[in-house]
Amino acid sequence: MNTKPDSDQPVTTGNNPTSQLDGNATIAVIGAGAFGGWTSLWLRRKGFKVINIDQWGPGNAWSSSGGETRLHRFVYGAESIYTKLAVRAHQLWLENEKKFGKQLFFPNGVLWFTKDVNNSDFIKTSLRHFQEVGLSFDKLSPDEARKRYPFLHVDDLSALILEKTAGYLMAREACQSVTKAFVSEGGTYLQSPVKPGSIKNNQLDNLLLKDSKLKADVYVFACGPWIGDIFPEVMKGKITITRQEVFYFGLPPHLSTDFENCQPPWLDLDGEDVFYGFPKNQHRGFKIAAHRRGKVFDPSNDDRVVSTEALERARDYLAFRFPSLKKMPLIESRVCQYTNTPDDHFIFDLHPGADNVWILGGGSGHGFKHGPALGELAAAVIAGEKPVLEACLFKRFQA
Repeated sequence: MNTKPDSDQPVTTGNNPTSQLDGNATIAVIGAGAFGGWTSLWLRRKGFKVINIDQWGPGNAWSSSGGETRLHRFVYGAESIYTKLAVRAHQLWLENEKKFGKQLFFPNGVLWFTKDVNNSDFIKTSLRHFQEVGLSFDKLSPDEARKRYPFLHVDDLSALILEKTAGYLMAREACQSVTKAFVSEGGTYLQSPVKPGSIKNNQLDNLLLKDSKLKADVYVFACGPWIGDIFPEVMKGKITITRQEVFYFGLPPHLSTDFENCQPPWLDLDGEDVFYGFPKNQHRGFKIAAHRRGKVFDPSNDDRVVSTEALERARDYLAFRFPSLKKMPLIESRVCQYTNTPDDHFIFDLHPGADNVWILGGGSGHGFKHGPALGELAAAVIAGEKPVLEACLFKRFQA
């Protein structure tokens, strides 16, 4: 968990070359994941001609935004920038799922486990920010938790924190819904591999697609773990791609509905793995994964087979924290990836050598929930309506 000092002050980067865009400008957004899809939709809603391009499609199995579910939490320790961003994103998820005609957010809450709540600066600062923005939570003693969540082993915990406004999101379906809305609102979607053309006089000339070239006034690269392949020199030292292993265990038939209806998504603050999970996961089993960064990973070429070591660690944790699942079989698994920055802050800044290129990424394992709000902010910055956030600028890597 990121507990660095807060840095949410907006700054103007001086000359924003895209701030005087004509209303008829064409903007190409590369990537249809959580960041690229929402940025495309918001830019289109501002009246720009927008072309969104993805090499495999929204919510595809290769992407960081694929898979069924993602936590939607507000707890962020000292990083109030992300609590505030998550609050705005929450509003936008609810507004837009009505427009999409599809429920994407499920308000089941998120339950946090901690062994020493009174000495946890992360929890104390998180709850202070909760009060500032009007979020509600319950602080449960172990005895209260045993009564409310009978499947949990809580003897080692000092308290449990329930984020009452939190829950989970349907990830793959959300990406597809955003793209569908984008097209229905007049945007153009293309599926194609993309390479940047030449950069001359601080301008990217065009994009090289599978069978053609595409020219736009502004280019936004929001292509997740592939951003390092596209701009290797610019991104060197700024992102690291790690493999993250996800497991789905069977639920006992006589307890399956009890688990799904009673136990909210959860996250364990203690231990190096920082395990989290979803009892309710589209009836595909009990999902458990480690937020701890895995090994360096090539998302285009490495096999996506889970390791025996990670599986055993997940089994051991499950047997300890959810004893009734101790002997349940693994029924599904997958490998995805995190696109990590050194400080876990997102990246949103101009390409240092191209005034018409924005780079948006660095989700660092917590980006998905923020998609609607980050896309809204990115579109406003590109249009010259708002300043960027200092926390997201490249200059922080030079310190």
